[in-house]
Amino acid sequence: MIAREWVRCPICSNKTRDRIREDTVLINYPLYCPKCKQETRV
Repeated sequence: MIAREWVRCPICSNKTRDRIREDTVLINYPLYCPKCKQETRV
């Protein structure tokens, strides 16, 4: 079975709404955090 994890915000370390698998590659992905309401590129 493939492990999945929540993507954490690099600013506040809160869980975001996105999940990634161990074989996922994120390049220039706009990550939005619902807690701190900021968008960062991963």
